[in-house]
Amino acid sequence: MNLFALFQSRFPTDSSRPFLETESGRSLTFDELDQITARYAGLIQSLGAVPGDRVAVQVEKSVESMLLYLACLRAGVVYLPLNSAYRESEIAYFLGDATPTIFVHAPKDTDWIAPICQSLNIAHRFTMDAERKVQAGSGDWDKNAANCPPMVGFVPRDDDDLAAILYTSGTTGRSKGAMLTHLNLSSNALTLHRAWGFQPDDVLLHTLPLFHVHGLFVALNTILLNGGRMIFHTRFDAPAAIAAMQRATVFMGVPTYYTRLLAESSFDAACCAHMRLFVSGSAPMLAETFSEFAARTGHHILERYGMTETGMITSNPYRKSDGERRGGTVGFALPDVEVRIALDDGTIAKTNEIGHIQVKGPNVLSGYWQMPDKTAEEFTNDGFFKTGDMGVVSADGYISIVGRSKDLVISGGYNVYPKEIEMLLDGLDGIAESAVIGLPHPDFGEAVAAVVVKKNGAGLEEPAIIATLKSQLANFKVPKRVFVVDDLPRNAMGKVQKKLLREQYAATFASK
Repeated sequence: MNLFALFQSRFPTDSSRPFLETESGRSLTFDELDQITARYAGLIQSLGAVPGDRVAVQVEKSVESMLLYLACLRAGVVYLPLNSAYRESEIAYFLGDATPTIFVHAPKDTDWIAPICQSLNIAHRFTMDAERKVQAGSGDWDKNAANCPPMVGFVPRDDDDLAAILYTSGTTGRSKGAMLTHLNLSSNALTLHRAWGFQPDDVLLHTLPLFHVHGLFVALNTILLNGGRMIFHTRFDAPAAIAAMQRATVFMGVPTYYTRLLAESSFDAACCAHMRLFVSGSAPMLAETFSEFAARTGHHILERYGMTETGMITSNPYRKSDGERRGGTVGFALPDVEVRIALDDGTIAKTNEIGHIQVKGPNVLSGYWQMPDKTAEEFTNDGFFKTGDMGVVSADGYISIVGRSKDLVISGGYNVYPKEIEMLLDGLDGIAESAVIGLPHPDFGEAVAAVVVKKNGAGLEEPAIIATLKSQLANFKVPKRVFVVDDLPRNAMGKVQKKLLREQYAATFASK
């Protein structure tokens, strides 16, 4: 069924009940949610968008951006969220590949976005202003929606119909659009809602971005299914989050959030007395963070594992009767999700034997947008999706992620694919070749770093290289350090040995 209809079926009968409140004091009732999404969906239809058409959105996190997501579901169109940090060349690629009917963006980016949309013949372009505080929406999307008849009900959708496309980069540097259906999203949300013991009086503290699976499909979808309340912060701020925990019961974050909470001397058990559940994901959590959090607060963080293409795959137990929450692991496969660890030859790994993590279930993407060959390549003959992660299963069934077969860096919960950055570096004057790696970082988990070989006679300066990349890449992809060397270590086959580079520079951020 239409995912919006599923959410709506869980809303309270008293629609005057509050759904969310913001850090600025604004509140939104379920009735207002219904009215605004109906107007937004009405505007989408009035523009001629039909089920299956894409609506691309690159705006800062706001109540309106969240409502636009729900309106896209309601109207049966495909929601395409884009990281607000993406720059010109990145946006041009995504829009050219997805060919959206509608693009909604921040007003401040009009000067460079308008020419892109014109060159790609995107039919409709709107702005959405997230800077507003308490007053009604001020972007021209809202102004147009205010004059549209509201949609009545919702557009029926089948399980296999697309609900969203999320782009995830590949090791070749070309981003892939993961196609997620209404069934993919609804099955995963329902599973998490049950597995994590959501209760009628739960209040979610939402501080995550809304262009990412964690904030959009894990946090938001589960609280919508609960018909519960949400404290909605536009960004994570440790002191503000600690204050809000006095009124919240559930918090979801990336490991970086937890290290920043622990950095606050005032953060202790009393701050968390009202909390029921802390969830962490999007990047591996250090065992010491898990242990320090438990010692400081008495709460054991529930770490889970998922990815853009699959939603959530595994989770540590919520209930004590199902086992302990074990630091350094991601728990067990979720109900209705099959997980296996396969060796290079396809045989199933034994206990404590490292192999490739593969997954099957209703949560797994239907394929990659306009990439049938890549889709076929990423699935096994018996229908398991190859995650690209390496894992191991303990004797008592706990799964641990031990590495990534695809050369991925996860910094602050965001995926960074080295090849994309290396292609830009190799095109810069004075650089003969480059290798991009992830290094341990106490705040971000991993920090992006680059090792470059200079051409003969070239004078390379680290600040200049970083400044150039900042003009071409989202900030989370820009290397925090650039090391200039005479050559890169290689094996007998000529392949760059990034493992040696990671070992050589491992202590770079140790004192940060």
